[in-house]
Amino acid sequence: MGSRANPFELNTTNFLFVVRFLCENLCMTNQLTFASSVADGIYCVDTGFGRDNFDASYLIVSDSQAAFVDVGTNYSAPRLLKTLDELSLTPDQVRYVILTHVHLDHAGGAGEMMRLCPKAQLIVHPRGARHMIDPSALRAGAVGVYGEEAVQKDYGQLLPIDSCRVTEAGEGFVINLGQRELICLDTPGHAKHHIAIWDPQSRGVFTGDTFGLSYREFDTEQGAYIMPTTTPIQFDPVALKESVERISALNPVCIYPTHFSRVNDVPRLKNIFLKQLDEMVEMAVSFKDSPNRYEKIKSGLADIYENHLKTNGCNISRQDLEGFLAIDLDLNTQGIEVWLDKAQ
Repeated sequence: MGSRANPFELNTTNFLFVVRFLCENLCMTNQLTFASSVADGIYCVDTGFGRDNFDASYLIVSDSQAAFVDVGTNYSAPRLLKTLDELSLTPDQVRYVILTHVHLDHAGGAGEMMRLCPKAQLIVHPRGARHMIDPSALRAGAVGVYGEEAVQKDYGQLLPIDSCRVTEAGEGFVINLGQRELICLDTPGHAKHHIAIWDPQSRGVFTGDTFGLSYREFDTEQGAYIMPTTTPIQFDPVALKESVERISALNPVCIYPTHFSRVNDVPRLKNIFLKQLDEMVEMAVSFKDSPNRYEKIKSGLADIYENHLKTNGCNISRQDLEGFLAIDLDLNTQGIEVWLDKAQ
């Protein structure tokens, strides 16, 4: 009787098959649909708001406890839940939803996430707490600017959060997440109700919008580009500069801006940020009494961005720059005009 091949014999063909199978399944296990690991226990989740790589929620995990820093809009919730599931976490393990501030691209989905994560506590600046408990005024303000149809499309209905689940976090407030200790900093300038969160473990700061916007599309061999955001209605350049200096004084290895994802080399970014901020203020003041002030400020902002992008090795055309930054140019111009009118 002839010998029969042993199906378990590890010949060359079987070995290659096993290796390929293990590699593919390990990759699948570690692959996240909407998120990427940016530090030990920290994940950047693309909320899907606006476009890809525009709006982030950060998921922090420590000792089977989880916290989200900023949450995008109501429509972002499925992505955040998907990321939890892919990391073998449940909504019941979310202990905190932390908001850097209550602008709707950061906090529009807070009520929905608190509903989905029944054991979570909301952490927010004292000035922003009332808008999370009763978001009607917040939504009405957005409708006044964008219209009901646009607000419904982008944000949906804002859900109120029970006051007993809202914790006000001012300067020095400490958030204990497992073995991780997160420290809140009062960082006005972009908004009066803005906090940043210092994470000593990663030596990184979750900066919301205080330390500006850094889009990955502008990265070059020289590194990331960063730009101040002056969106309405509480832009304060003096306070903003002080907040950036305070964050930098911690000597962070990195920052985690909401727009978008982790960036390193903070001293270099600080210099780029502050130089632009000074130029923006000088330009705006020069046009404060000019006819067609809005258009002149908007064009002046584009000039500043274009010059700094070229210095950073990004040779984007003026037309492409204005197209890519269309929303930023519009909102930043509006914010500067509000600041000029208040100053007058």
